[in-house]
Amino acid sequence: MSRRVFLALAALGAAGCSVTASEQRSLRLATGLAGGPYGALGDRFAAELRRDGFTVEVIETAASVQNLTMLTDGRADLGFSLADSADDAVRVRHQPVVALARMYMNYVHLVVRADSDIFAPKDLAWRQVSIGADGSGTAVTAERVLDAAGVRNHITARLGLDGSIKALVDGVIDAFFWSGGVPTPALASLGGIRIVSLEPFVPMLRRTYGPVYEHATIPAGVYGGSKPVPTVGTPSYLVCRQALSDDVAYTVTDTLFSARDRLQAPSAPGGLLDKRYAIGTGVVPLHPGAARYYRSVYG
Repeated sequence: MSRRVFLALAALGAAGCSVTASEQRSLRLATGLAGGPYGALGDRFAAELRRDGFTVEVIETAASVQNLTMLTDGRADLGFSLADSADDAVRVRHQPVVALARMYMNYVHLVVRADSDIFAPKDLAWRQVSIGADGSGTAVTAERVLDAAGVRNHITARLGLDGSIKALVDGVIDAFFWSGGVPTPALASLGGIRIVSLEPFVPMLRRTYGPVYEHATIPAGVYGGSKPVPTVGTPSYLVCRQALSDDVAYTVTDTLFSARDRLQAPSAPGGLLDKRYAIGTGVVPLHPGAARYYRSVYG
């Protein structure tokens, strides 16, 4: 399928979006936990939107799942989400959310202490494991990995990144999941950790949930390991409520790419917000305003 046809279909797929008579200039952006990648990226993005004349309220959340819920019930206009959470929201829950861009790849980290005897997810049976905060995309992905490994019933904690790191260091938990860019600064500065390979689970997840999961590799040396670590990758999307006006969606998407060098998205494939990468949002339709922006770029 040509890119032109793809974008035309994307616009038709979201044709139910309403268009307001006057352009909305006040936006609510649902991000993530303070200090996390969505939180930091959201603060920078909000600053760029304000330069373009918007009033922006940044709402700190647990991230993906909570953000999608807030878009659905009208408490937010824009938000960040992992692709698998957004796919589930649209395909399974039929929530009225659409995409403005696929932004960058997230890498699923299964983190253990360097001297741990955990070398695969199956070794998590009867261990103390944190899967991420309630309402986070990390928790959705982690539960699916644990399901595939047959150890779902051994989840024992739901902590954010900071809480998981402290619990691991203090010996309260044996492992935790995190989904983010590479390197994740809080992990890179920690020391004494090891990342467990999840590569065998990529085809299993794709068979069950589709192409929202990809093969990804954490390079050697990023967290002190001497070898690359194959793992599960899933992209991050910038999403919005379906009723956002076309003109606002167009302007927000334009701002995203105009400011991409200043946004400093996580260092990962797509981290520089490539326009060709951005339109691949799977079953989550592009907002007509975003599709119009990409058509203006491609001609």
